[in-house]
Amino acid sequence: MVESKVKDKSLAAKGRLQIEWAESHMPVLMAIRERFSREKPFKGVRIAASLHVTKETAVLAKTLAAGGADVYLAPSNPLSTQDDVAAALAEEGIHVYAWKGMSNREYYNAIGFAISSEPIITLDDGGDVAGTLHKLALGITDESVKYALEITGNKDYVSLIKKILGGTEETTTGVIRFRAMEKDGKLMYPIIAVNDSYTKYLFDNRYGTGQSTWDGIIRATNLLVAGKVIVIAGYGWVGRGVAMRARGLGARRVIVTEVNPIRALEAVFDGFEVMPMNEAAEIGDIFITATGDIRVINLDHMLRMKNGAVLANTGHFNVEIDVEALEKNAKSKREIRPYVVEYLLPNGKKVYLIAEGRLVNLAAAEGHPSEVMDMSFSNQALAAEYILKNKGKLMPRVYRLPQDIDEEIARLKLTSMGIRFDSLTEEQAKYISSWETGT
Repeated sequence: MVESKVKDKSLAAKGRLQIEWAESHMPVLMAIRERFSREKPFKGVRIAASLHVTKETAVLAKTLAAGGADVYLAPSNPLSTQDDVAAALAEEGIHVYAWKGMSNREYYNAIGFAISSEPIITLDDGGDVAGTLHKLALGITDESVKYALEITGNKDYVSLIKKILGGTEETTTGVIRFRAMEKDGKLMYPIIAVNDSYTKYLFDNRYGTGQSTWDGIIRATNLLVAGKVIVIAGYGWVGRGVAMRARGLGARRVIVTEVNPIRALEAVFDGFEVMPMNEAAEIGDIFITATGDIRVINLDHMLRMKNGAVLANTGHFNVEIDVEALEKNAKSKREIRPYVVEYLLPNGKKVYLIAEGRLVNLAAAEGHPSEVMDMSFSNQALAAEYILKNKGKLMPRVYRLPQDIDEEIARLKLTSMGIRFDSLTEEQAKYISSWETGT
């Protein structure tokens, strides 16, 4: 088995500088690393991770390694790896199998590489390590499994999966997958839904994706947002963040499309227009999907769009824009800028797709700022420790990280920012925890 496979090992020096920059902006995770270095909670523990191989992920991987873990890292998207960071991690002894621009086969080879370590903890951003492991154990065969098997080989995957103490999942999309598995009785080991922590989704999903989505779109297109009509599909925490930043960048109109009436109503009360995608398609300049669902923008929508409309996806998987239908029906296509492909539609109009419809913030930019990933990856690190501390106590279910851990991350973050906040007096604590006092 190869120790690591990266694009260019000579990029390591540049990658070390990138990691150093992230470390200087991730004080909470660095404090956790300092404790892990003393206590070595992961001594002898193999961890298989499918995460975006970025400078921030590198800080997490090094933190786990400092705690004694043997870390095997695969990407969680074919276009999100920062090759200099991957090279630096490989040089430091992290087992990493990743490079930017992987084919589907290469990507699932990387997932197989992580699985071949026979881990006892898995970390996921999208669910591909744990999901593929479950497919192998359940005897489900598809193209992704076939490619993973090319690296991991034939093994007793039922026995392997029984040895896994638990896993973590960072994304809304991944948590949905694992909750569906739990509902169907297919989940074979416990999963900590890191995405459900307040210090993850309220900040990462909203402020991180809100900023990094526009970073990716602007880097790819260099278009002016001010004065444009922006259409955002989905008003979860990601959609909220993207809409908020669109308004801040001077968009003339921000339109939200939704299927959930409560979220649609919230978007209206937040001051945004709400309408069906069929109507929004005719007036939008830039379209951004953030739903986690399939074919939110279909060919009919694209045919309705203005000439020159720009399409981007900020959901985890590249299914929200119907790229397959676009490829089949376009009269021609050409890459007009890095990460921007122009499609000539049958009606003579042109649309521009960014980053193949993959998550735009990581494919065309660098992903979330380090400051917000500080909290997300602190959740990942502490969730992995929580799994170890609760060995044998967790059932094959999807769990939320305990609130006291969530609140401790927030306290550490505030302290690192030099911000003080109040605490309850003894009288106040007693008052809100009792029922006797009335009007």
